[in-house]
Amino acid sequence: MTNAIIRAQPPLDFIPEQFSPWVRRLLKVIVPGWMRWHTDLVDIRVKNPEVLAQKYGEFWAGQGRLLLAFRHPAPEDAYCLAHLLWRAVPQAGQQQGLSLQPVHSHFIYDRGIPLWAGRWMGWLCSRLGGVSIQRGKLDLVALKAARKLLVSGEFPLAAAPEGGNNGHNEIVSPLEPGVPQLAFWCVEDLNKADRSEPVYVVPLGIQYRYIDPPWAAISQLLTQLEDRSGISGELPKLPELPSAELANLYGRLYRLAEHLLTLMESYYHQIYDLEPPADRDDDANAQLATRLKHLLDGALSVAETYFKLKPKGSVIDRCRRLEQAGWERIFREDLRDEAALSSVERGLADRVAEEADLRMWHMRLVESFVAVTGRYVLEKPTADRFAETVLLLADMVARIEGKNPFPRPSLGKREALVTVGEPINVRDRWSDYKASRRKAVAALTKDLQGNLEALIVDSSEF
Repeated sequence: MTNAIIRAQPPLDFIPEQFSPWVRRLLKVIVPGWMRWHTDLVDIRVKNPEVLAQKYGEFWAGQGRLLLAFRHPAPEDAYCLAHLLWRAVPQAGQQQGLSLQPVHSHFIYDRGIPLWAGRWMGWLCSRLGGVSIQRGKLDLVALKAARKLLVSGEFPLAAAPEGGNNGHNEIVSPLEPGVPQLAFWCVEDLNKADRSEPVYVVPLGIQYRYIDPPWAAISQLLTQLEDRSGISGELPKLPELPSAELANLYGRLYRLAEHLLTLMESYYHQIYDLEPPADRDDDANAQLATRLKHLLDGALSVAETYFKLKPKGSVIDRCRRLEQAGWERIFREDLRDEAALSSVERGLADRVAEEADLRMWHMRLVESFVAVTGRYVLEKPTADRFAETVLLLADMVARIEGKNPFPRPSLGKREALVTVGEPINVRDRWSDYKASRRKAVAALTKDLQGNLEALIVDSSEF
């Protein structure tokens, strides 16, 4: 079953950064073997590591502060960053004749991770120099800690501007403005301290590909999902593809997506009176995308109605606020002294927590499909895009069944590519920030989005 929360708990306290050099040294030895044992990732390649090595050299020399903005397509990204910092960058530094100190970074991570991964993960992230943050609110304690580390920390700071992983190798989710704002705050704090170092945001692209296209595994997973979803009948008529095999597989994928969408539309209509979208596009894939967008909006509205929230901002913004609203009912300040509660008070508190967790289910469903489009596979029918989409549908089926979608099914051995992009000098934008903070942050967010998208390469270029 899924990790359902049925008990109210004390509040989620901030987990402070407590970097431990011996933990880093131990993990550097353990991580490669752990990665091969627990994941299907067998190789990590790095492009342009010398760019980051040069910036680390400047960092150690007091000639610049660094904010590493990495793409977040999958949970395995942590292994990619570890390989980049602990192996690829030091090697590139040696080749350039740079004397680099131990290459590492502080980082920002979601406070919710230890909830599903275990308390030990919070301890580990803290000892690796991580700062926990609650994504759905203005977490002033976490922001203050991250801001301090960026200005005077022992290492650069790393963060994922997408917020969470989106399951797509070739789509960058809309960026949140937190990373650009931190960069401008760093310039501001340096100025107050009469320091003139430049502040660089370094874009880091992360992508994965299957070493051997897992067509058979994709077909097998589709069969399992078809059986679990009760699908039968003929395949729909869709645009022609390069081969009959691809056309058949795409037809099955589309049929599964359309079937699940119809089931969920019926569910939300019967239980929550959600009406289907009025306009239907003649193009089947465009119609599917329109229906999905309408369904996700409706699912968020259901949760927002329960928590008495207004539907404000992007889908990601709405998800974050819903998550925080749920956490505030589950992790409560008035439960610090649980012994003071009577059994009846405890029972009522647990009921509130259980209901909040149930309403957050709608938000979790939406989170999985934030970056889904109706033509992603059709535009480039590669095994990697097929696999990404089938795995997202597998997540959806598991959540509907009341199961935990993780760990995901393994479709085959993969390799990763980490690409270091061109650093962005934020100090050069300081005059724009002084003129209009909002516009400067928005402009840097847009430029960073473009830079991360430019780092996406075709899988054949790995």
